[in-house]
Amino acid sequence: MGATSGNGDDASRHGFNQPDISSIKKAYARWAPVYDLTYRRLTAPGRRAAVQAGLACGRTILEVGAGTGMSLEEYPGDCSVIATDLSEDMLKLAMRKVREQALGHVKGVVVMDGCHLGFPDGAFDAVSAQMMITLVPDPEGAMDEFARVLRPGGEIILVNHFGADGGAQARLEEAVAPLVSKVGWSSAFKVSRLDDWARRRGDFTLVAVQPLKPFGFFKLVRLRKAG
Repeated sequence: MGATSGNGDDASRHGFNQPDISSIKKAYARWAPVYDLTYRRLTAPGRRAAVQAGLACGRTILEVGAGTGMSLEEYPGDCSVIATDLSEDMLKLAMRKVREQALGHVKGVVVMDGCHLGFPDGAFDAVSAQMMITLVPDPEGAMDEFARVLRPGGEIILVNHFGADGGAQARLEEAVAPLVSKVGWSSAFKVSRLDDWARRRGDFTLVAVQPLKPFGFFKLVRLRKAG
């Protein structure tokens, strides 16, 4: 899970609020030393699913909100992966992994705002963002930026908790909402919001929503850019 910035007005219109950027940076500075210990096992199915989805698109991949870089070791050596995050503290740990594990396929680890990516248009086969899209004050703005740096035919790959539309899972999410909000997960953010974004643009299609272990709490979402 990583961080990025944007416009908070959009978040409040959709029924949830994110902290300001200085708060996000401070929170991840505190989380960085214990993040892997806390989340490595919980997020493993999502990491692996996201990596495989990215590889199905090609070998040039951008990881936005890469955090401590837990996904980086999952990629094979013939890839070209760039990792970005707003948190310098988190990325220091990612850079340590790259050095200690000799991850030569990681071509860059860069402090960067996911809403303002410093890459040319169409540079990547896939853009992967895990556990971060609900933290972005302007998710649609971030998605537009992911779309810009993605080649035609490539995919935006998201792993996150997205709220259920109803039923027992929705009731459970409502019960635990105060707890999960502490780590930036909001049941107010639903996959339908991403589908709406894709329909408004006209050049993206929501191609898959895959529930992940444990219990389908996290989902892999794939959105494909027209070729």
